[in-house]
Amino acid sequence: MRRQRRRHLSTDAGRIVLPSCPSTMTVARDGFAGYAGPTWVLALRQTGGHGRRGRPWANPAGAFTATLALPNPGTAQAAAQRSFVAALALFDAFVAVTGRPEGLSLKWPNDVLLNGGKVAGILLESLGPRPDGTLDGLLIGIGVNLIEPPDVGEVEPAAVRPVALAQEAGVRVAPEEFLDVLAPAYARHEASFATHGFGPIRRAWLDRAARLGEVITARLPGEALTGTFKTIDEMGYLQLQTKTGLRGIAAGEVFF
Repeated sequence: MRRQRRRHLSTDAGRIVLPSCPSTMTVARDGFAGYAGPTWVLALRQTGGHGRRGRPWANPAGAFTATLALPNPGTAQAAAQRSFVAALALFDAFVAVTGRPEGLSLKWPNDVLLNGGKVAGILLESLGPRPDGTLDGLLIGIGVNLIEPPDVGEVEPAAVRPVALAQEAGVRVAPEEFLDVLAPAYARHEASFATHGFGPIRRAWLDRAARLGEVITARLPGEALTGTFKTIDEMGYLQLQTKTGLRGIAAGEVFF
């Protein structure tokens, strides 16, 4: 049975808590038309989640698995930039529950690292589009290893090692408690984005970026590029200084 609660946070966002479901993204997509505004869908157990490119989304015990359904996110570019908004919100939520920012960093385009390992990931799915180029909605899927990480056999070879908040920071947080700090943190950054645009979000993200100024490898379809991570530009594209010049990368996977 579905448990549903509506909480008026700083965004007036709703909240739906499910004991179990195959995928919070699917639930949010199917229910989107009936939501009165921004709505969080949280599953205490998720059985069929997926990550980027359809990869299975590992769900270790006690994991945080939620999707924010966001109406009227603007253009596709603005929707894509919500990945950085969500990353900053996650960073703030981790600071709130641990009491310290040390060991936390943000990995382009959509991961949060703790002590060098992946503790959280973000997945975006657009709804729409409209004739004017804007979108009907945006689904922001967020997974956090709160208690234990997935088995290393469940992650892609050469990917950043998975870690969990409890193991790395000694803090145990229940999924609903984590949402209590994540939802208002997201609301603050969303308000900044709506008022001031991507500029302040970009600067704040760069202040927390992993491996900025260092050599990384960006894997694209049919191509792998190695170079120095210079910055992200005004659209959120990774700027990689390679031997053949500066390359702007809109989407890809980064390896250290």
